[in-house]
Amino acid sequence: MAKEIKTIAVLTSGGDAPGMNAAIRSVVRTAISRGIKVKGVKRGYMGLLNEEISDMEARNVSDIIQRGGTILGTARCLEFKKPEVQEKAAEICKKHGIDGMVVIGGDGSYRGAQALSRHGINTVGLPGTIDLDIACTDYTIGFDTAVNTAMQAIDKVKDTSSSHERCSIIEVMGRNAGYIALWCGISNGAEDILLPEKYRFNEQEIINHIIESRKKGKTHHLIINAEGIGHSVSMARRIEAATGIETRATILGYMQRGGNPTARDRYYASIMGALAVDVILAGKTNRVIGYKNGKFIDVDIEEALQMEKNIDEYQYEVAQMLTV
Repeated sequence: MAKEIKTIAVLTSGGDAPGMNAAIRSVVRTAISRGIKVKGVKRGYMGLLNEEISDMEARNVSDIIQRGGTILGTARCLEFKKPEVQEKAAEICKKHGIDGMVVIGGDGSYRGAQALSRHGINTVGLPGTIDLDIACTDYTIGFDTAVNTAMQAIDKVKDTSSSHERCSIIEVMGRNAGYIALWCGISNGAEDILLPEKYRFNEQEIINHIIESRKKGKTHHLIINAEGIGHSVSMARRIEAATGIETRATILGYMQRGGNPTARDRYYASIMGALAVDVILAGKTNRVIGYKNGKFIDVDIEEALQMEKNIDEYQYEVAQMLTV
């Protein structure tokens, strides 16, 4: 017999992502509409351990859907990996009458949710990360906004690079995943796209490409470099020394995490938040909400964590063709 759910809590964990507020809003209002109490946990698992827990009403999430970041705050909590800390967190949940927990974050956050599930708290994870690196889903909350923010910034740098006939290296976020770099590389018309999954660390190939392009009359050269490769500033110095062409590095950094979420991030996050509540109320636990083949789904966290995600070969092939 499924456990009766009376109170659901929601927290955001790890790096913030545009659209998290839309997900929080959806969790709160869906739960309330189902007759369930809702609590908000401040600062992720760290806040849970410190019992930074408060009741949430529909008015608490008014006028937040358009805001970047997360109204609940977020933090990384390495000590949550310890079994005794996980047990303490579950006891805190029970102390506050929390039967279910919606965790919005990445794969590290899912491991925490998995631990709470083992201790009797019905948990569901939402894929909140700009990196698009969660294998069980084709979409992650915040990616669409982040890649559009990066694209617009790169367009501006490209304008001035063209005016000064420079080579520009622009580094985008993504941790060890190259999805933001791939999307921006294609969308911004880059001459070279460096992805952690594909890069052979052969700078001479890039240098040769720049020289050949200049011989053909190309007056500027745009390189999109993924965070997982990094070293953009030193790479720029080496390329300038080898080619004699003024080369500048721009690291876009945390601007990609902020800003008003796009319609896609607001819409998908809202559907995912509602589904997370309904999955918990259906008696399920240890689940992750995803988006696959045009449908919103839920999968087992253990299964989700074991999946591997790779850059699509055809998309990468297209990216390479378009740089010619």
